[in-house]
Amino acid sequence: MKLWDKNTTTDEMISNFTVGDDRELDLALAGFDALASIAHVSMLGKVGLLSADETQAIKTELIEIYHSSKAKKIIIDPESEDVHTQIEVLLTNRLGETGKKVHSGRSRNDQVLVALKLYFRDEIEQLVQRSKTLFDTLSDLSHQHRNVLMPGYTHMQVAMVSSFGLWFGAYAEALADDLRSLQAAFQLANLNPLGSAAGYGSSFPLDRTLTTRLLGFQDMHYNVINAQMSRGKTELALSFGMATLATTLNKLAMDICLYMGQDFGFISFPDSLTTGSSIMPHKKNPDVWELIRGHCNRLAALPVEISMMIHNLPAGYHRDFQLLKDVLFPKIQILKSSLDLADFMLRRITVRADLVTQEKYQYLFTVEEVNKLVLSGVPFRDAYKQVGLDIEQNKYLPDYKIHHTHEGSLGNLCLDEIKAKMESVLYTFDFDSVHDHINELVKTD
Repeated sequence: MKLWDKNTTTDEMISNFTVGDDRELDLALAGFDALASIAHVSMLGKVGLLSADETQAIKTELIEIYHSSKAKKIIIDPESEDVHTQIEVLLTNRLGETGKKVHSGRSRNDQVLVALKLYFRDEIEQLVQRSKTLFDTLSDLSHQHRNVLMPGYTHMQVAMVSSFGLWFGAYAEALADDLRSLQAAFQLANLNPLGSAAGYGSSFPLDRTLTTRLLGFQDMHYNVINAQMSRGKTELALSFGMATLATTLNKLAMDICLYMGQDFGFISFPDSLTTGSSIMPHKKNPDVWELIRGHCNRLAALPVEISMMIHNLPAGYHRDFQLLKDVLFPKIQILKSSLDLADFMLRRITVRADLVTQEKYQYLFTVEEVNKLVLSGVPFRDAYKQVGLDIEQNKYLPDYKIHHTHEGSLGNLCLDEIKAKMESVLYTFDFDSVHDHINELVKTD
């Protein structure tokens, strides 16, 4: 069955091509389509398009479908084009003529669009939660290793003294910054398109303010054409947020792959978290981090791929949008898995505490020596030249005692301030309000 079926039959080859992978991908949307339909039916009852008995009967079945979806008990029959068709079929089978009334006042276009908005909103919350978990781990590691020195690099050359506390803390703060990009995607996903129908509204007296409130949306897309134009744009915003997170994970993974190598030897993980070689018995390969790096490189390309799919389309719905699910849905799951694995690995990391005492790192402290001379009154250029000459004449000896005090430096990691930054970003998502509205929507009397 197709929601647009009349008395004609679509060629099987055409049907298979146009349906694509929707039956598999749409399982992720089942619960969200049910939620949107509950709100829609509640509104239809309020404006008099359904009787009170019809409204209650349809809502009861939709709530059951919603819970079945949460328990992963929904299947899409081969005869159904997608999950939206499947749910209407279930309602019609259970309620007869009453079930057929659920589609009044909407198109499959806004039905799909609102389910996607709810799905993206939920997935963004899961990404934020995982980012916060990883943030906490990095913050704890930063505090734990705040006094353990390590080399810092510029141009891949030994440059200045750093610390594991500074290194871990950098990635913690980066995650807090990254969530600002994800917040932009959340704001766009948190706008209600329901009631825009095929993009040109409806002659029914719909109450879009009511469905906006019932579904816990912050606001609505007011102009119905603009509501349809948000298809693709929401996905693009989400892809940018995901790519931003992936950039941080990618850089962290690259650091770890380098630092695990024998030439560095900065960090290690338990043997159970690494893999070996089929020919070299001494190898401990960072396969998890290499795969995270590879996945994140692909995620970095996601905004470009989505842009290429949507940027030559005029206003209105186009079947091209269906392909966005193929691109985006699996990538969301990959990013969540990468965040989970990064946290799992980092909770088991071991750092080397005596790194900077090795002779090859003695020049890490030259800038410290220059600064000491400047603080004693020597002009900077003279101090720089004096230390440089000492190095050339083999007179330079490193002083391993350092004293940094400014914000964000080795001696002042500002971990409390970074945690406050993360909390301020998290506050802007207001997931609790969303939960309250959804819980109220599926509550049974």
